Amino acid sequence: MSQGNDVQTYARQGFGTRFELKAPVGLLIIDFVNGFADPAVFGGGNIKEAIANTVPVLAEARKRGWPVAHTRIVFADDGADANIFCLKVPSMPGLKEHEPNSAIVPELTPAPGELVVRKTVPSAFFGTSLAAWLAQRGVQTLVVAGAVTSGCVRASVVDAMQYGFRPLVLSDCVGDRAIAPHDANLFDMEQKYATVMPRDEALEALDKVEKV
Repeated sequence: MSQGNDVQTYARQGFGTRFELKAPVGLLIIDFVNGFADPAVFGGGNIKEAIANTVPVLAEARKRGWPVAHTRIVFADDGADANIFCLKVPSMPGLKEHEPNSAIVPELTPAPGELVVRKTVPSAFFGTSLAAWLAQRGVQTLVVAGAVTSGCVRASVVDAMQYGFRPLVLSDCVGDRAIAPHDANLFDMEQKYATVMPRDEALEALDKVEKV
C-alpha cells in the first residue's frame, strides 16, 4: 500500500488532525549526546544533520524565553540501576554520568536555568520531574527535537501527549540511526500523537501564536 493510500485510510478514520498551537511554548531536546552523534556508538543515519538543525532552534528558544529541557541517558557507575532496557541494548549502561558518550554535544550545551533530565528508559517523562517542571511554567505546546525518532523521541512524545502537552515535532531536528524507522515514526506520530512540521515552518507558526 502506498503512503498516499495510508494517509487516506487514516484520514477516513479521523486521524491526523493538527493540534492548535498554543502559548506558552517549551522546548525539549532529547538525548543529543556524544554517543548518539557518533555512528560507531549509538548514532548514524541522519542524527548529525538533526543536531546541526537544532542549534538555531535552541538559540531561538533562548531569545524567546521558552523553558528549555535537555535529556541524557545516565546509569549508575556501579550498574545498580540496570533495567529491562539494558537487556535489549546491553551497551546502554555504559552511558554513565562522567562518560564522554553521555555528555550533551558541545553545540547544544545547556545554559543556566535549563533543566537537564537524567533518565534510564526511553521516555523523558517516565520516573522524572519533567512533566511537573513544564506544568509549573505553564507550557502548552512542547517543541521536540532529538534522537532517536523511533525510540526516545517517540516514547517522550506519547507521554507528553498523555500528560496534556501538545507535542510539536520538528521533522528535520529529530534523527535516527536508520531512515526507514525515522520516516515511519514521523508518519505515525503525526497521525496519532503530535503535530509534525519542519523547523522553519514551525518557528514561523509559533511566532504568530506568541504574538496573539
